[in-house]
Amino acid sequence: MRKINRNDLLIAAAVGAATGILVYLTRRIKEHRMLTKVSDEGYETAHEVLYPQKKQMSGKLHYGPVLPE
Repeated sequence: MRKINRNDLLIAAAVGAATGILVYLTRRIKEHRMLTKVSDEGYETAHEVLYPQKKQMSGKLHYGPVLPE
C-alpha cells in the first residue's frame, strides 16, 4: 500500500477548494441573472410568475422602488 504524500494532500485540498469556489460563483451568477430579470420586469410582475418552480428566493429581492440609505 502506498503512503500518502504531503504534496498529494495539498493538491487534493486545492482541487476541493477550487471546485467549491466554482460552484459558489456559478450559483451566485445564476441568482444574479434571475434577480436582474425580475427587477427589469418591474415590481408589478411577481417573482412567482417568472419563476414558479422556485420555492424560496434571496433576501436581497425587493419589490417596488428601493430608497438609498
